Amino acid sequence: MVDITVAIPTYNGAARLPAVLEKLRSQTGTEQINWEILIIDNNSTDNTAELIKNYQKERQITVPLKYCLETKKGVAFARKRAIKESQAPLIAFLDDDNLPALDWVEKAYQFAQEYPQAGVYASHVDGSYEIEPPKNFERIAGFLGITQRGDKPYFYDPKKKVLPPGLALVVRKQAWCESVPEETFLTGPLGDNRLASEDIEAILYIQKKGWEIWYSPMLKTYHQIPAYRLERNYLINISRNTGLARHYIRMLRLKPWQRPLLCPLGLVNDIRKAIAYYLKHRKALKTDVVAACEMEFLRSSVISPFYLWQWKQRD
Repeated sequence: MVDITVAIPTYNGAARLPAVLEKLRSQTGTEQINWEILIIDNNSTDNTAELIKNYQKERQITVPLKYCLETKKGVAFARKRAIKESQAPLIAFLDDDNLPALDWVEKAYQFAQEYPQAGVYASHVDGSYEIEPPKNFERIAGFLGITQRGDKPYFYDPKKKVLPPGLALVVRKQAWCESVPEETFLTGPLGDNRLASEDIEAILYIQKKGWEIWYSPMLKTYHQIPAYRLERNYLINISRNTGLARHYIRMLRLKPWQRPLLCPLGLVNDIRKAIAYYLKHRKALKTDVVAACEMEFLRSSVISPFYLWQWKQRD
């Protein structure tokens, strides 16, 4: 029986995957762990499939290396496919630009044994930047999956309404299967669909079912961030995508009877925050990319319920 599957969703990741696979090939402390690697090709148009076939043929990696094609584009579909394909009780997700520390698999497996009620737990994710990030970048680093919650395990209390981003998450398969519906609303930004937070939607379903959500500082990973992801337009676009999904995530936290009562209150509060932020930072919005991103997130949060209504009408 497989103890843990390391699942890597990828789209046109042939140039990035070798670095991830090299880190996985060099894992330590896994002698007593039965694990595997699963590549979920999200309909790539490059030579991702050929790359993995070559790895399999040459047996460069000693643990089983599996490959499957998921033709429905979107990170949410790729992750769901990984859950279905894996026979392990634990699925550890890595993006194709996320490099794990050499003891990541060992620590991921150990954490599940120590915290049996953890349905999902997040890694400590540092950024590995091609160029210097903008000043005060830490205020928006979470939009790129950077997760730093200190040097002790951190419990995500449902009352605080905060959840980790989806980078380098480990999911207990039982928790996912009994919590996350087959059809979810958010699939990740794709084409005309600009809604992000597909990872938060899945985690929230698991939390609402009673499973605990944790962060482990022992699971260290490094997010490779090229220069273009630090450009103003890219960062503002991510901020917008996250803000546009905020209303849906907020409503998902509530019971159905609460939604019509609390929806107007949430909108009023978002408007208040957006106006206050604009008045305080309006002179810096053209020159300060971090302030511009925060403003865009707040503005998109205000638009979110109307955008979602329009999106549902199109469906």
